[in-house]
Amino acid sequence: MTRTMKALVKAKSEPGLWMQDVPVPQIGPDDVLVKVAKTGICGTDLHIYKWDQWAQGAVPVPMTVGHEYSGTIAELGTNVTHLKVGQRVSGEGHVIGFKSRASRAGRFHLDPETKGVGVNLPGAFAEYVKIPAFNIVPLPDAVDDELAAILDPLGNAVHTALAFDLVGEDVLITGAGPIGIMSAAVAKHVGARHVVITDPNDHRLELARKTEPSVVTVNTSEDLRAVAESLGMKEGFDVGFEMSGAPAAMATLTDQLVMGGKIAMLGLPAKPFEYDFAKMVLKMITIKGIYGREMFETWHKMLAMLQSGLDIRPVITNRFAARDFDTAFKSAIQGGAGKIVLEW
Repeated sequence: MTRTMKALVKAKSEPGLWMQDVPVPQIGPDDVLVKVAKTGICGTDLHIYKWDQWAQGAVPVPMTVGHEYSGTIAELGTNVTHLKVGQRVSGEGHVIGFKSRASRAGRFHLDPETKGVGVNLPGAFAEYVKIPAFNIVPLPDAVDDELAAILDPLGNAVHTALAFDLVGEDVLITGAGPIGIMSAAVAKHVGARHVVITDPNDHRLELARKTEPSVVTVNTSEDLRAVAESLGMKEGFDVGFEMSGAPAAMATLTDQLVMGGKIAMLGLPAKPFEYDFAKMVLKMITIKGIYGREMFETWHKMLAMLQSGLDIRPVITNRFAARDFDTAFKSAIQGGAGKIVLEW
């Protein structure tokens, strides 16, 4: 008899998600079945819920969604010997191939065959999720299920923040969403001098201060150059993190950085936009695109930082039972909330 479970499914080509009974995934010899404890709602999930143009082109229907999760191993594939049933885990949501030059060289995050859990493959908004054993990340006792449920976006923040040397540097972050806020906390943790984060939403800036009290928050309507001068910067910021996807943010960073400054760009623009490349050339600015996490160096770094005092829990502002998912998603779409965690 086929076992069933509750899962949040994109069941129709229209806005919304539906809680349905679906079969428990059947694992292969190299897979792990994870009993899900908690999950985080991501911006990607909101795109799928709203069923915008990107989601319509990327997500097959029906599809169990969600990719930020924590849980325990319920079942192991026959080839899996390095893990054990009952072990607390999270895992990488990008499932890769092993044929490309990048993968064969160990640069797994650059594999062009990458597929996303909860986007292209059945996801973790469910009682159980099937994950390749290669992707599983065991959890230390110091990282509880709630924090583990947001390791995926924390990994985005860590990947961005560690793209360039930050020790003693002055950092400007455009976009105070949860990942931008976590990147500010990471930047301070690893030795940045001044960290300034800017956003048009004062509620987000308040959350940034709660999460990392040493960060300087600036509404986008304020004069950033005056803020920099008040902090003793004579030439500008050394490093920028673009976390918003807003065209104006790249112009701001280009104008506010020192000669030879560096930008790590995680924010994904909704559509192409104009950018003044002449300024980039004349200021000799380096721009590095950031996507996902480095496998698995980012995971090692963020777990180590959480064990050594990095505190990003304040970024979690709302907690809901999975059955109340509709309320949770509507709260996320309305804005003002940080990370939202669902308990299964």
